[in-house]
Amino acid sequence: MFKHNKNPLVKPNFRKISQLSEEEVSTDENIREVIVEHKSGFNTLEVLIIVIVSIAFGIVVGCSLSIFRNKYQDVKVSKPLKEMIAVYQNILDTYYEDVDGSDLADAAIDGMISSLDDPYSVYMDEDDSDVFNTTVDGSYVGIGVTVAASDTSDFIVIGILDNSPAQKAGIEVGDVITEIDSKSVIGLTLDDISSLIKGKVGTKVKLTLLRGEKTLEKTVTRGNVELISVISNVYNDDIGYIYIQNFAANTYQQFKNELKKLEKENIESLIIDVRSNPGGHLNQTRDILELFMDKNKVLYQVEFKGDKERVKDGTKASRNYPVAVLINSASASASEILAASFQDSYSDAILVGETTYGKGTVQQAFSLSDGSSLKYTTERWLTPKGKWIDGKGVSPDYEVSLSDDYLQNPTEDNDLQLQKAIELLSKD
Repeated sequence: MFKHNKNPLVKPNFRKISQLSEEEVSTDENIREVIVEHKSGFNTLEVLIIVIVSIAFGIVVGCSLSIFRNKYQDVKVSKPLKEMIAVYQNILDTYYEDVDGSDLADAAIDGMISSLDDPYSVYMDEDDSDVFNTTVDGSYVGIGVTVAASDTSDFIVIGILDNSPAQKAGIEVGDVITEIDSKSVIGLTLDDISSLIKGKVGTKVKLTLLRGEKTLEKTVTRGNVELISVISNVYNDDIGYIYIQNFAANTYQQFKNELKKLEKENIESLIIDVRSNPGGHLNQTRDILELFMDKNKVLYQVEFKGDKERVKDGTKASRNYPVAVLINSASASASEILAASFQDSYSDAILVGETTYGKGTVQQAFSLSDGSSLKYTTERWLTPKGKWIDGKGVSPDYEVSLSDDYLQNPTEDNDLQLQKAIELLSKD
């Protein structure tokens, strides 16, 4: 029926967005909590899953921050800003209790962002910024394992990323962590485990493991671990399939690599699955679209303070085989741009699934010197034909809902959206 290209990414159960908070942990029933070395910055977390940061970024100061500072460093302080500074200083000097100046500044920034009344403009503290940066960067510093905490408080390795430091050190799925750097994990919390595992690139952590009845010691050198956001399959020998989890900074290159593999297998059509994809880097979406569209085709439009710009394909690369894009109510932002672009600008494309989320704006993020950051809306985006889908979403050409059977026990065979795409492409 299909070939599977080995990849550590596992596709989610594509429930409707209103059902996401009711998902159950799909691991063994004795496992009560799961930790990984990075937080998932966009996806809705299941109730029982706690994701812990085991990475050390230090202070993040991005290029956008440098540009921001250079742009505004010579601007004169306005009267409202002078008043805000005066209030800040008066509170520090004369409030009857001690006040942390950093907390006041954070509250002021948060207040400014909140006043925009925009759900997509947010102020993120250092922890939230780490989560966001990890997700959009597509990599983190760690050893590349997923660890589950059982009811008996054992910490069990349930996943290892390919080519990660953990894999290279010989750690295996099923290993039970008993000590970290000779410190027993008995009585420790997930936060404790995270603190012991995290560190800087090139530093080492020693794990004592129980494998069956054998006790092993593995010394792992922490390193940069690439997150996988793309997987691929081949159905019916000639239908390629690529699933995109989100658009991180390395998603385009992963997509391009998987597409090359599929085309070497002589696929005649392609399914691109962006169901439950919350978005990410717009440039990654643009680069992926440029692999398919003809030169000078409009990929999407952006609008800033009433001025519109058509973003066109500037490359010679293109494809002409049939493409089906799978979408659902949790496909948002950059994934909606991709779907709308195929619908409007590709000569042989169909959209299958459910109407998308409906997020028609673009955000920019920049970091502050204390590790916190801002993410705020800078543009509207429009479809190639000029439609603004905010609050409306992108409608599929073939409306297909998932069955109760799939929601209870998801398989490829009862994935009606996937099967409909395969059926339509098989007719071609």
